[in-house]
Amino acid sequence: MTIPPANRRLPVWRRLRHQRDFERVYAARCRAGDGQLLVYADVGNEQRGTRFGLSVSRKHGNAVRRGRLKRLLREAFRLQQHVLPAGLDLVLIPRQGADPTLEDLERSLLQLSNKLAVRMSE
Repeated sequence: MTIPPANRRLPVWRRLRHQRDFERVYAARCRAGDGQLLVYADVGNEQRGTRFGLSVSRKHGNAVRRGRLKRLLREAFRLQQHVLPAGLDLVLIPRQGADPTLEDLERSLLQLSNKLAVRMSE
């Protein structure tokens, strides 16, 4: 296994880990979606950068399938973290029934986060 360069790693502070963070993002009621992904957003700390959390329900299948979706979403975020709008807290929810590829999730994440950043700046 190769280790990604330091600037491509996914640091711990990039993750939403507490229930209060998820509740704050959901309470902001700013969301966008497409066929692959539903993204909720709230204004976070712009100096720290964009953070994300995952919500993959049991409706997506067994633990193996849910784990794969989570790995794909984490990797999509890791690869796009430097081009995503700064200062957002995102909750990523994969759409049920879709069998996305990494490229699909990367494209959706970038488009939806840019759309939400514009919407929140208005």
